[in-house]
Amino acid sequence: MTIQQFLTPVVISLQVIVVASILSFVTALLAAWFMKGKSFRGRSLIETVMMLPLVLPPTVVGFGLLVIFGGQSWIGQAFEWLFSTRIVFSYWAAVIAAAVVAFPLIYQTLINAFENVDTELEQAARQMGANEKQLFMYVTFPLAWRSVITGYMLGFARGLGEFGATIMFAGNIPGQTQTMPTAIYSAVQTGQTEAAYYWVVALILFSFGLLSLVLRLRAKE
Repeated sequence: MTIQQFLTPVVISLQVIVVASILSFVTALLAAWFMKGKSFRGRSLIETVMMLPLVLPPTVVGFGLLVIFGGQSWIGQAFEWLFSTRIVFSYWAAVIAAAVVAFPLIYQTLINAFENVDTELEQAARQMGANEKQLFMYVTFPLAWRSVITGYMLGFARGLGEFGATIMFAGNIPGQTQTMPTAIYSAVQTGQTEAAYYWVVALILFSFGLLSLVLRLRAKE
């Protein structure tokens, strides 16, 4: 295996996860902000739906994405009409798959962090005239920033290792949608064990580094 052959899935993985982690983080942040401290009928149902990708088999998630974004769905048809290309088996399919599986882990970390902020400090800010947006930006978010970063990194690590939903929805196209996990699968299937070792080591090092940072941040909370 050449250096180029090794680096291609690594680069694709990073290109996918950087975009996917930002997408899932922003979505989870908005959802956590909206849900924070609220008690309404149907909240548990909404949160259950949002958390489903965390417990469902990745292939089920991938199949669901195929149904939602496939050529027979109105979303898939609209995307193809606008951009003259399909979502399925594309770079954006890999991004969506990684974002969907990373979202629940980020959301759960953020909502727990926001709801554990001292309510007396938030109440004091309200009495001083802060609106909900100012309260979140200048009180809640700064007090929970370590957990916010932790949530992002956990989602990043989860999305980086995503395999099942990706191979179902984005495929395993070398140079286009083949990430490190799918490259490992292909290498093992074709007897290229040495190549698989290299990508496995790369993923372990990435994950080890991220989890080390997460544990350090949690230790300081």
